[in-house]
Amino acid sequence: MAKERKLRVLLGKPGLDGHDRGVKIIARGFRDAGFEVIYTGLHQTPEQIVSAAVQEDVDLVGLSCLSGAHLHLFSEVVKGLRERECEDMTVIGGGIIPEEDISALKQAGVKAVFSPGTPIQAIVDWVKKNVKPL
Repeated sequence: MAKERKLRVLLGKPGLDGHDRGVKIIARGFRDAGFEVIYTGLHQTPEQIVSAAVQEDVDLVGLSCLSGAHLHLFSEVVKGLRERECEDMTVIGGGIIPEEDISALKQAGVKAVFSPGTPIQAIVDWVKKNVKPL
């Protein structure tokens, strides 16, 4: 029986947001859950995140934004993945995102949005339930 490969996750901080403590905690939680994690670092453009996701052939793209630019930045990542014919890559988001913006993000193609204080295990459980290696 063939062993299923590890879930490949790319985590990105699009835009000018310089706070990365939360995304690093998520990265560690994903690693501890057995996922293969790639963190692109701070101040990435949506295009850089899309390019890295395609090059790394990831299953999941996790975006973190605390600057208030989440609607534009997250939507641009989803749009870029569609343009590269990578609709099968799941995109999730987190950070300081007002409740009223979550439906717009989901309409744009972001599959789930996690607020500050969401337990790491809840995020890991959601990923395990909703994302399978491609």
